[in-house]
Amino acid sequence: MADTRFFTKSKSFTVGALAEMLGYTVSDGTDTSLVIEDVAPLKNAQPNHLSFLDNIKYKEDFINTKAGVCLVSQKMAILAPENLICLVTPTPYKAYALAAQAFYPEVKPENNISSFASIDNSAKIGDGASIAPHVHIEANVKIGKNIWIEAGAVIQDGVTIGDNCRIGAQTSVSHALIGDYVRLYPGVRVGQDGFGFAIDPNGHVKVPQLGRVIIEDHVEIGANTTIDRGSGPDTIIGQGTWIDNLVQIGHNVVIGKGCVIVSQVGISGSCVIGDFVAIGGQAGIAGHLHIGAGAKIGAQSGVINDLEGEQEYIGSPAFPKTQYFRQIAALNRLIKKRKRD
Repeated sequence: MADTRFFTKSKSFTVGALAEMLGYTVSDGTDTSLVIEDVAPLKNAQPNHLSFLDNIKYKEDFINTKAGVCLVSQKMAILAPENLICLVTPTPYKAYALAAQAFYPEVKPENNISSFASIDNSAKIGDGASIAPHVHIEANVKIGKNIWIEAGAVIQDGVTIGDNCRIGAQTSVSHALIGDYVRLYPGVRVGQDGFGFAIDPNGHVKVPQLGRVIIEDHVEIGANTTIDRGSGPDTIIGQGTWIDNLVQIGHNVVIGKGCVIVSQVGISGSCVIGDFVAIGGQAGIAGHLHIGAGAKIGAQSGVINDLEGEQEYIGSPAFPKTQYFRQIAALNRLIKKRKRD
């Protein structure tokens, strides 16, 4: 179902092969020899397609789907149409992601360093590199194995990048140590000066930014996101954290492991974000705050105080979710009372 101008399907799979690959046991009588050619949305799927149901909003599409196989929870499987093979799982979306990766694996270009790339003689690049035209790599850069650097990227003096990383087109990286399996999407800016200066009526005075950016393994950073280097302490992005497009991370920020930060979030300098924190789109976090592990911050929230972990917050200023909605309810009651009076 994907546009073949942009995506290349690897191969087809039988139901049995899919079940084995995803770790599921099919029920007795299931035709495990049925060949599945592709993945597709419930509404568009045909008998030779695999689909999934993860959101109850699409229940009607599931009931009426023509898909041959569907990844679905036990609760929703009872609504399956006749002849639909259900692979039952508590995590249908994750299972679909793994299946889609199998049908459409990411294909790295052939190992080749373009003659139009500019690479300093002191730079060290591991085996299996694919480096596109107009990439610029400066002195004393160290890059691991199986690197993929897209056109126009700039890697400045002394940067280190680990194995199996992908650096997107037109990215710039300076003052950074990057781990393994890191992906920077196009236009990412890593390591530029933080917004540090002393305010003075005669003209603001720049504070030299003498720290680095440390990006640990298995991090993804979305397009046009900016990560400032530290002013002395380092800016740190923890292992397995995923950052969306157009996020601003200020100097000295420390982000823990496994965080999810959605588009247009702004994190001011010297904040400490605990492990597995989720921050919704357009939320803003003031400087020098601590966000506890496991906290969830709703979209467009304004955080001006430290937040405890393992709670949900929303609003501007941000409050615990239940408290916020109690305040909204109380305000509505006051408005209605005033109208009656």
